[in-house]
Amino acid sequence: MQGNKLIVGITQGDGNGIGYEIIIKALGDPRILDSFTPVVYGSSKIFGFYRKSLHNIEQVDTYVISNVRDAKPKKINILNCLPDNVYVEPGKASGESAKAAIKALDTAVADLKNGLIDVLVTGPINKRSMSEEGFGFTGHTEYLQHEFGAQDHTMIMVSETLKIAVVTGHIRLADVPKAITQEKILAKLRLLNQSLQRDFGVDKPRIAVLGLNPHCGDGGLIGDEEQQIILPAVQKATEEGILAFGPYSPDGFFGLGNYARFDATLAMYHDQGLAPFKALSFETGVNYTAGLPIVRTSPDHGTALELAGRDEADPHSMMSAIFTAIDIYKHRIEYDRLQENKMDDYRIEEPARKDGRPQIA
Repeated sequence: MQGNKLIVGITQGDGNGIGYEIIIKALGDPRILDSFTPVVYGSSKIFGFYRKSLHNIEQVDTYVISNVRDAKPKKINILNCLPDNVYVEPGKASGESAKAAIKALDTAVADLKNGLIDVLVTGPINKRSMSEEGFGFTGHTEYLQHEFGAQDHTMIMVSETLKIAVVTGHIRLADVPKAITQEKILAKLRLLNQSLQRDFGVDKPRIAVLGLNPHCGDGGLIGDEEQQIILPAVQKATEEGILAFGPYSPDGFFGLGNYARFDATLAMYHDQGLAPFKALSFETGVNYTAGLPIVRTSPDHGTALELAGRDEADPHSMMSAIFTAIDIYKHRIEYDRLQENKMDDYRIEEPARKDGRPQIA
């Protein structure tokens, strides 16, 4: 942190997609730099290439660095971590762009581990291309869990009106039913409840839990996971003091706007949660990885190769990702401070024995 300003690391993502365009547009208003110091991990050459293709953007004040310690406030700091001969092919998935995305991500994560940046915002990547180049993970979420040694994580899609987490993430739909267990649902409810309190400042979160089958199985007629797995997990969570409710049938739950009655919703699988989320909050939605010791957010969309280089990409999701990361970081500091104060309030000094050691009951 520089003074009172957070340092926000932003990875370029796939350089052949819309990553640079949404980054430049999101940071294009100089007033935004009063709130934080951005460091873009990528290439000043690629940044300049896309900057020339954009219209209606004021003069951007950039500063090229090779070390994050040299970042300057009120500048768009570009940390050059790619070779000088790097090149771009807007709209084309390629091995070279995937390698560049991996390099930018690895560099930013190294700085995050060393405390040189405060939060991480990741640009969209091409998962298939990165996998072909040996990335070894199905996405940012799994990579970051591995890098920071987190026991568990969950993806939370965040907007002003909606928060949706998922029990199963990037797995085949055919593998979902056997991956849904009481233990896993309960673990995600615990993690989601804690994240809502610590990361979003919700004192007593109310969490809705969706069913797996159409119409929640119609009483077992078209599936019994609701009765055998999901409901018992909700009941166990309730016994632990988590305000969990459900299971609810997803179609009616979203169709009737019932999500507005809750602080968050836990979906059973990826598209069950993300499809309604993007229908309702696509332009400003944010992907947040809960359960990590660090703060990471991302826009809720992909590389959009078909829009690359055409000055048509909407930057609002990237802007939301930046400010959501900052808000979560600040919420965590406040929450941890309050918890520490509570411990101080309830800490009782044990009477000393004659030998000066604490009395043991």
